[in-house]
Amino acid sequence: MKNLTKMPEVVDLFSGCGGLSYGFSQAGFSITAGMEIDKQASVTASYNLHWKQGIDKEHLCMDITKNSSSIFSGTISDDVIVIGGPPCQAYSKIGRGKLKSLGEHRIPSNDSRGYLYEDFMRFVLELKAKAVVMENVPESVNFDGKNIPQYVSEVLESQGYNAIWTVLNAADYGVPQIRERVFVIAIKKEYGDIVHLPVPTHRKLDLEVLTNNEARFKTFSKENNFRMPNKAYENLPKWVTVGEALSDLPVLFPEAISKYKLHKPNIQLNYKTEPQNEYQLKMRQSKNRTMRSVSGNGFRRTPRDFKIFEKMKLGDDYRDALSIAQKFFEDACASYRVTEESDPALFNRLKKEFVPPYDPGKFPDKWKKLNKNKPSHTLVAHLSTDTYSHIHPWEPRGISVREAARLQSFPDDFLFSCAMGDAFKQIGNAVPPLLSKAIAETILKNLNSDKVI
Repeated sequence: MKNLTKMPEVVDLFSGCGGLSYGFSQAGFSITAGMEIDKQASVTASYNLHWKQGIDKEHLCMDITKNSSSIFSGTISDDVIVIGGPPCQAYSKIGRGKLKSLGEHRIPSNDSRGYLYEDFMRFVLELKAKAVVMENVPESVNFDGKNIPQYVSEVLESQGYNAIWTVLNAADYGVPQIRERVFVIAIKKEYGDIVHLPVPTHRKLDLEVLTNNEARFKTFSKENNFRMPNKAYENLPKWVTVGEALSDLPVLFPEAISKYKLHKPNIQLNYKTEPQNEYQLKMRQSKNRTMRSVSGNGFRRTPRDFKIFEKMKLGDDYRDALSIAQKFFEDACASYRVTEESDPALFNRLKKEFVPPYDPGKFPDKWKKLNKNKPSHTLVAHLSTDTYSHIHPWEPRGISVREAARLQSFPDDFLFSCAMGDAFKQIGNAVPPLLSKAIAETILKNLNSDKVI
């Protein structure tokens, strides 16, 4: 078996804003090259991974389907690891639901995004990668009847790799968010085997309660290449909660009657308190110093709903919000002494002013007030449209860009110098850096790397 004599370089495909790359860089890898089709995301990755360290490099803003790995010629060595997360919209429940709504012919197999893993694999094989990490949503195990992670593992094995796939929960690795994702991990046979998987650093609040995908592990285990993730044991610290993640961040909107102010992306505000716990201290570390102020404090202006948010209890969803809004509406009608029969125009105007128009039978989690005593539920790219799915637990508003980044474990010196919607989309699409770092460290363990420094 061959030894690597130096740390492999990393090529990041479908890089997004760089969450997966950032974790690898924190584990000591050099991020040599990257590619991302979204311009704003590629700029965010380039800035945080390269430019702010004075490195003259950038993640290429290109369409992978129209390029080959030769685009990286002259910039990478022969010892590379290829990582990335091909787009998940074709696999996710939300993406498939939206596709179906566009017409009967819009079935998953007709969504070209569902086949971008093939371009990822093409680059892996062209670059003769020594190791591979591919991330996606758990729904990728059934893309129109096809188990994508199992298929990718089989292809890699046929090309000389040891390959497995597993499902990891970011909360088990210190991320204040329950976020389960599929990872394919592969290593060239002459360089190592998949002996190790990431070891959890945290345990769930109740070890007996199964997450949605833990309940599916028996089904997954029928696939030859599936590997059960490592268990989290009782002596570990409990999952990081929303309250522990956010309690030191600036106060932005304390009451529903507060004056709204849109903070520009790079405006720095002082923290509310000193770091209150290990997670906050970790998020505030920057070049051997603890940050005293933080950027990314923009949140959405939703004047109809601030007062609804204020009345919602921790964990409440849209059905609860609608009941609160209906009471506001009824009180307004009583104040105006109006009914639908007496003054239809005024009645309908008041209803529009107070009551959100969404069907409570569809996507009740479209609105969700975070519980400060638990990890957040999964952040998604739909944050770019609105932040109703993640309502702040003690201020009557949606979460800010920085708060979303905290829930994904992006450190506070990771900057999002772009429009608010772009920032939310980038964060929602990202791999949490703390989870990525755990995976990167495991790759090193699995490589036959006695001489790697």
